[in-house]
Amino acid sequence: MRMSQFYLPTLKETPAEAEIVSHQLMLRAGLIRKLASGIYSYLPLGVRVLQKIENIIREEMVRAGAQEVFLPLLHPAELWKESGRWYDMGPEMMRVKDRKDHDFCIGPTHEEVITDLVRNEVRSYKQLPLNLFQIQTKVRDEIRPRFGVMRSREFIMKDGYSFDLDEKGLDETYQKMFEAYTRIFERIGLEFRAVEADTGAIGGKSSHEFMVLAESGEDAIAYCEDCEYAANLELAQSEISIKEEYEELKDLEKISTPNIKSIKDLEKFFDLDGCKMIKTLLYVAGDTMVAALVRGCDELNEVKLRNHLGVANIRMATDEEIIEKTGAPAGFVGPVGLKNIRIIADPLVMRIKNGVTGANEADYHYRNVNPGRDFTVAEEDVVDLRTVQEGEACVHCGKPLRIARGIEVGHIFKLGTKYSEAMGATILDENGKERPMIMGCYGIGVTRIIGAAIEQNHDENGIIWPMPIAPFHVIILPIGKDDQIMEVAEDIYEKLIAQGIEAVLDDRKERPGVKFNDADLIGIPIRVTIGNRGLKENVVEVKYRDTGEEVKVEVDKIVEFIVDEVRSRLS
Repeated sequence: MRMSQFYLPTLKETPAEAEIVSHQLMLRAGLIRKLASGIYSYLPLGVRVLQKIENIIREEMVRAGAQEVFLPLLHPAELWKESGRWYDMGPEMMRVKDRKDHDFCIGPTHEEVITDLVRNEVRSYKQLPLNLFQIQTKVRDEIRPRFGVMRSREFIMKDGYSFDLDEKGLDETYQKMFEAYTRIFERIGLEFRAVEADTGAIGGKSSHEFMVLAESGEDAIAYCEDCEYAANLELAQSEISIKEEYEELKDLEKISTPNIKSIKDLEKFFDLDGCKMIKTLLYVAGDTMVAALVRGCDELNEVKLRNHLGVANIRMATDEEIIEKTGAPAGFVGPVGLKNIRIIADPLVMRIKNGVTGANEADYHYRNVNPGRDFTVAEEDVVDLRTVQEGEACVHCGKPLRIARGIEVGHIFKLGTKYSEAMGATILDENGKERPMIMGCYGIGVTRIIGAAIEQNHDENGIIWPMPIAPFHVIILPIGKDDQIMEVAEDIYEKLIAQGIEAVLDDRKERPGVKFNDADLIGIPIRVTIGNRGLKENVVEVKYRDTGEEVKVEVDKIVEFIVDEVRSRLS
């Protein structure tokens, strides 16, 4: 490709709307242009990167035994009502009506559509296992689109769905997908972690997210550098070592604490560590209020609470609801004497001796509170509720956990029979018995990978593409007006193209500074500069975008040199 013919509208200034590096550089480097909030047009440079990513995904999906399909974007409402998600999805789902007033939605995901397809075509266990995938546009009406392609309203996604006869078959398929995803992100050149994750609205019994480590990530993950344990902070667990010392249980005391309700203020008032305090948080799940107890030094993890309750959504009780139910304002509520409210407690709370908690009366707290004596919790409601903290011990190997920010680029689920039972996707087993198919779901955010790759690979000058997804492998920069310079550049360019190397020749009549700046901005891995001084020595200059290293190579050896470099990096 010749730059003079390539549609590449780069920008010198950073657009004000772009908050994070990847959004800024995708706009400046001419990969995308905004059409509306959360909706982007992809320009030729961006399309080339997309195609590279899609090709890697396709190759690994096929290698793992999956087959490609292409499903409709417009879905009839009846399918989503069958699964029960027509209303559960809420305003995120974009709904439309046709001219006959029939309800449809623009597909945010395709579990219903694929289940309908398979239930109408697959009847015998002999047709299983079946693993189908597609790469297609999805639409979700995000309440606040932001960060460019990281959270947009229209995006490209690889979504795959597996169908097995039993749980054992699902486990085998799931493992194949896990390994395929690992290969995909390794080939793309990303630093990532596969973490245990919440299943969310998709449902199912377990899942893993593939998180690209980046400071701009919206999610926090806990991971161990000594073993393979990693989990989204919503699910992460740790081992807490508490030195057990004998402590005589003291009598319960009710203490006046006027306007003292924060943990920090209580620590000062009682001269007591926050870990000796019981924080009581009231939540509403459906029509039911529950009390969640964690230590004062811990943070409640709402996802863990929601999962324990087995509900899709929870919310914190309002001040009015708290007073009506307990007689006390927020900050003075506690489990002692709490009536008609289910109590759920973190195990560390149950180990507190002579602690402090609210007395369910304004401006009063209890001192010397002892779980089991002063209040009780059902055994099944003593569950992990806290958010882990950096440095706590890994549950597998005991080494310190690290906390990092991550960008979710892939998510795989064991769906089980959530959709097959709801939609009647059944199979006849070897005994002629009808049973629901066991499903799995496997997604990759194709467009999000571009942003994640840039977040990990950039400097103050622009993008630094990993070779496998770079829009071009090498950029050739002729510098100067001498005819020989352009002749050498053209010769190198043509020979590289003939060798299958994706080269771009900057043949524009621009100043050297403009060419160098654009080459750095768009992030091509290898730059070959041809100038008068080098040609006098019969050499050209090669610069690596990632390391900044510069080497001089003889003109008659440059093609072989570049071919070897590119192929070694691609392999």
